[in-house]
Formats: sequence, structure tokens, C-alpha cells
Amino acid sequence: MNKKQPTLEKISPQFGSSFLAKRNDVYTGTGMPYWHFHPEMELVYVNKGKGKRHIGNHLSYFNNSQLLLIGSNLPHNGFTDRFTAEGTETVIQFKPDFLGEGFFDIPEMEPIKSMFNRAKKGILFGIKTKEKLGKKIEKLPEKGGFKKILILLEVFHTLAKSNDYTLLNADGFAFETEPQDSAKIDLIYKHINQNFQEHISLDEIAGIVSMTVPAFCRYFKKVTGKTFTKLVNEYRVVHATKLLSESQMSITDISFECGFNNFSHFNKLFKEFTGKSASKYRSELKLMVE
Repeated sequence: MNKKQPTLEKISPQFGSSFLAKRNDVYTGTGMPYWHFHPEMELVYVNKGKGKRHIGNHLSYFNNSQLLLIGSNLPHNGFTDRFTAEGTETVIQFKPDFLGEGFFDIPEMEPIKSMFNRAKKGILFGIKTKEKLGKKIEKLPEKGGFKKILILLEVFHTLAKSNDYTLLNADGFAFETEPQDSAKIDLIYKHINQNFQEHISLDEIAGIVSMTVPAFCRYFKKVTGKTFTKLVNEYRVVHATKLLSESQMSITDISFECGFNNFSHFNKLFKEFTGKSASKYRSELKLMVE
């Protein structure tokens, strides 16, 4: 990717269609997920896949499946690290007014319009809603014409009625999507993504985007709403949740594997970010069968 280009993603629906619906059955591992935004809203259903959720200021790890609705211009990274044998990812991208200006302003569409509004913060739907709609969403890319629109509206209607959801950026989102910011932030996130297991100094990261350390710190806080150290520690904790769920490693080994050189510091931060200790997190995972 040309670093000078803004990472505004250009989305083109298939011929004869007013929105884009595609299903990926095989994760090829090509193309690093990158930080991007687009005016289209995005409905994502991952079935039997694993990866990071990085949407606005929100960062977490998922294992198995997820159903998300992401609002217009809300920056996010690609989601899937990998699929299991029968895993799929279905992505539906549409402009908020793809059915014509004013369509969602009519009284009957009020619940959907209000959900679109909430989606500016990123919505993660719960297990019941995923189970109810998963198959319908997966079949959408195969449909055509009028039927495709009807099914999508039915999906919106069911999602809009659901109380089974979490807002991922409940406090709002500080990112100002200016093209040069987007390209710069993409470089920073890529570097964190590839090196969070090592120590990343402020000199090193500021140098990557040709800034002085004080200017970098001010810029990073303004754009992401967090300090650089806090974001790196979040990456480390998210990686730890992944290792706790997927490996048999001891908690001490996991803390070092994630780039913490002090076990008690790891424990303190893990609890701060997840609300529980690493051992409680692991024991709860064993009890939880999704």
C-alpha cells in the first residue's frame, strides 16, 4: 500500500446491485488488516473464526463467531486472523441512504434509523441475535434483485428490535478521519501490531511517522483518545486473552510472551482492562461454551 495514499476504502457493489454483499470461506492470510474507514456502513458476520476487534477506540479478541454493525466513517481494522475448517466471514456494505434519500425517515423505519445512529459507536450483537440471523446473512450474497433487498430489510428489522447488544465505543469516539491522519495512524498501528511483544520506545514510534516525541504524544492522544503506552498495553492484554483461550501455557509464561517483563504489572493491567484476573478469566472461559 502506498503510504502517501489516504486509507479511505473505495467500495463498489456488484453490477446490478445497490449494496455490496460478499462471503469469504477461506482465509488466505494475505493482506495485513489495515486501519481504514469508508462512508458505507458495514454489517459483519464471522462464523467459526478468530481475530481481533479493533473498532474506533475499542480493542478486544473474539473466538468462534461475531456479529457487528459499524457506522459510516468509523475507523476499523480487518477482523479475521483465521477461520476453522467450515468458517466463513460475510460482509455487507451499504450507504445509509442506499434505498434513496428519506427512505429510513418514514415512521415505519424509525427503529432501523435509530439503530444506524447507534452504529456510529460500533454495535456488537449477542449470541441469541447471532443464532437467529447468522444463516440468513450468510445466504445474502447468493440472492439477487428484489429478494436481496427484502432479506436485508428483514435482517435490519430483527437487529433493530434486539436488546441483545453492546456499544463498543460507549463514550463516543475521538478519531477525526482526515486522510493524512488515517495513513499515519495506519503506520503506527501496523508497527504496534507487529512489535507489541517487544519494548517499543517513544523515540522509535515517533521516528516512524517523522515526528518529535512531544508532538507525537500530543497527536496520538488527540487522534485516539489514549496515550501510546495505554494502547500498546491494550494490545498486549488482548493477545493474552487469546493465549488464555487457545493455549495451555502458564499465566506467567503468557505474561512474558505478551511483552510484559513484570508479572504483577501484567496482573494489574489485565484486571484493569478486563475487570478480572487472568486466572479468573481462564476459569470462566472453561465454563463458557458458546
